[in-house]
Amino acid sequence: MNQSTQPRQSRARPASIALEFLGSMNLAITLLVAIAIASVVGTVLQQNQPYQDYIIKFGPFWFEVFNTLGLYDVYGASWFLAILAFLVLSTSVCIWRNTPNMLREMRNFHLNVHYKSLSAFHHTCEWEVEAQPQDLQKALAGWLRGLGYRTRTQNRDGHYVLAAIKGRYSKLGYFFTHIAIVVICIGALFDSGLPLMLREASGQLKAETRDIAAAEVPAVSRLPVSNPSFRGSVRIPEGDSANIVFLQLRDGYLVQPLPFSIEVKDFRIEHYSTGQPKSFESDLVIHDPEEAVPQEKTIAVNHPWIYKGYAIYQASFSDGGTGLTLDAWPLHSADIKPQRIESKVQGSLELETPDGPMMLEFTNFRMFNINPVIDKDGKEQQKNFGPNFTFKLRDVSGQAREYENYMLPVDFNGKMFMLSGMRDTPSEPFRYLHIPVDAKGGVERFMHFHAALFDDKRIRSIIRRTTDQSFGQIELDEPARREEVARSMLGLVAQFRMGGFEAIADRVGERVPRERQEEVLKAYFKVLQTLMGEVYLELMREEGVDLSQGLSDQEAGFFDDSLTAIAALGTYGSPFYLQLREFDFVQASGLQISRAPGKNMVYFGFALLIVGVFLMFYVPNRKLWFWIEQQGGTSRILAAGTGNRHQRDFAHEFGQMCAQLDTRWNSATQEKPDATS
Repeated sequence: MNQSTQPRQSRARPASIALEFLGSMNLAITLLVAIAIASVVGTVLQQNQPYQDYIIKFGPFWFEVFNTLGLYDVYGASWFLAILAFLVLSTSVCIWRNTPNMLREMRNFHLNVHYKSLSAFHHTCEWEVEAQPQDLQKALAGWLRGLGYRTRTQNRDGHYVLAAIKGRYSKLGYFFTHIAIVVICIGALFDSGLPLMLREASGQLKAETRDIAAAEVPAVSRLPVSNPSFRGSVRIPEGDSANIVFLQLRDGYLVQPLPFSIEVKDFRIEHYSTGQPKSFESDLVIHDPEEAVPQEKTIAVNHPWIYKGYAIYQASFSDGGTGLTLDAWPLHSADIKPQRIESKVQGSLELETPDGPMMLEFTNFRMFNINPVIDKDGKEQQKNFGPNFTFKLRDVSGQAREYENYMLPVDFNGKMFMLSGMRDTPSEPFRYLHIPVDAKGGVERFMHFHAALFDDKRIRSIIRRTTDQSFGQIELDEPARREEVARSMLGLVAQFRMGGFEAIADRVGERVPRERQEEVLKAYFKVLQTLMGEVYLELMREEGVDLSQGLSDQEAGFFDDSLTAIAALGTYGSPFYLQLREFDFVQASGLQISRAPGKNMVYFGFALLIVGVFLMFYVPNRKLWFWIEQQGGTSRILAAGTGNRHQRDFAHEFGQMCAQLDTRWNSATQEKPDATS
C-alpha cells in the first residue's frame, strides 16, 4: 500500500507547488508593481504618435530601443497584456484556493473553545452571578442580539459556551477586492489591442503604411463594422462628413468603418485676447440608415456624444483645406513680376523653376501664431504674429525642404520684416529669413532690388559708371583693362547674389594667401557695397524718391537690411519666395471615436473594489465568547473578545459592555491583572 500511494503523492506535489506559486501574495504584488511602472511610462511618454516624432525626439538609437520594448504603445504591448492575463490567472487561483476557507470561517462560531484558552485572551472579564446558567445564557444571547451580534450556544459537560459575531461580512471585502481585480483586468483585456494582435499574428490583418486615400486601403488593413472594441480618430472639415476612423498601429494605420456617417455642420473656436485657443466645439449631425431623422448634437472638450455605444469626443482641430492665393517672387532671375498661384492646404502642384521641376505641397495654415516677445521694459509677453502657412518644396529626387511663411510684417526692434522659415529636416528648428518691408508695407522694393542684381546689363552700366568716377584718366582707358575690371566686378556680384558673403570669403580663402585674405576681403566688400549702393540709388530714382538731401536714416537702414537678407538667400534653398495675398479659411474638427464595451466591466469592477475596501477597512469583525458554568450556589461567567481591526475602539467597546453587565447584574467585576476594561 505504501508503495502504491507514494507515486500519487509525488505526482500531486508539482501541481500543488504551481498553484501555491500562482496564488501567492508575492507574485500578485510583483505583477501589480510591474503594471504600475508600465502605467507611469505610458502616462509620461505620449502614446501612439507617428514614428517620425519619436525619431526626432529620441534619435535613431533610442528610438529602436524603445520600439523594441514596445514603449510607444505600452497598453497594447504583448508583454503588458501578458502581465494583465497573468494577474487575472494569479488572482483567480487565489480566489479559488481561499474562498471556501473564508466562507467556512465566516460561518464558524468556534464553540469548541476551552476555558484556559479564553482566559488567555487580552480582553477578558469575570463575574459571579446568583442565577442559573441557562437563564444567564438566554439573557446574554438576547442582549447581544440587541447589540447587533449573531449568537450560537453550546451546552457541553455541564457548562454553556455562548459565541457572538458581529461584522463577519467584512471578510467579503477580500473576496470583492480580488474579484474586482479580475473583472477590471478582463474588461481591460477586452478593450485592449489583444484581438488586433491575435488577428495580426494569424495574418488576417496588416497595418497600412502608405499615405493613400481611404478608399484605396486594401481589405487586409480594414476592420469589420462589427468590431466590438476600438479607438480611432478622424479629421472632418466643416460641411463635410466621414463614415470611417483611422486606428494608429505602430508605424501604420487601420481603417475602421462606422455604421453611420458623421457630418461636421459647424466648428467654432473661442480665443483669448492674445489669440490663444480658449475652447472649441463642433455641431455634429449623424446620418444613420436605421434612423428616419438625422441626429444632431453639439460636442466640446470633455463633453462627448455617446451614440449607440460609440463615444464621440472633441479631440483637436486643424486646417480643413484653406484656400490660398499667393505670389511667387522669383529669386534667381531678373524678372520682377511674381507668378500668381492658387491652391489649398493639403493640395499640391508642379512648378517649372530655374532649378528644374519642383513639387509644391501645402501642408498647413494657422490663423493665429502666438510667440513670446520682449517689450520695452524687458518683460516677456505673448504676441500674435498673424496668419502663416507651411509648405514643402520637393525636387525631382524626392528631397524636400519645409518652409513657414508669415502673411503680415513682424516688428523687430522698430523695423518691419516679412518672415520666412526654412529647415531641411523636421528634427531641425526653422531658420528665418528676414525680408525688409518698404514704406508701403510690401516686399516690392526688396524684390526689385534683388532682381536688379541679376540684370547683367544694368550691373555692367553701373560698373562702367563707377570705374569712370573712381579712376578718371588713369590707364584704365584701355578697353581691354576696362573690360577685365568690369568682368571681375560682375563676377563678384554674381557670387554674392548666389552665395552671399560666405561664398566670397570661400573664394578668397581658396585663391589668396592667408596673410592677405583679410585685406582682400575688405576690398571686395567695399567694392560690393559701392556697387549695391549705386543699384539701390538707381532704383530709388526710378521710384521717384527725392535724393537731393541724400538717403534718410530709414532708407539707409532698409539698404543695410536688404544686403543682409540677400546674403542669406544663398542658403534659403528655394528659387522663389511665396507671399500670401488672400485666403479662404476652412477649419476641420478632429474627432476621436471609441467603442469600449469592456468599460462597463471595468466600472463594475471598480464598484466591487469600493465595496470591498469599505468592508475591509470600515466594517470590523468582532467576536465574543461567554463561558457560563455553575459553581456552588452561583454561576461563574468568563467573557473574552477579540477584533481584527481598530483595537483601541474594540477595547473601549469591550470595556463598556463589561460595565453594562456589571450594572445589569449589580455585581462586582473581577478582572485579570492584564484585562482591559
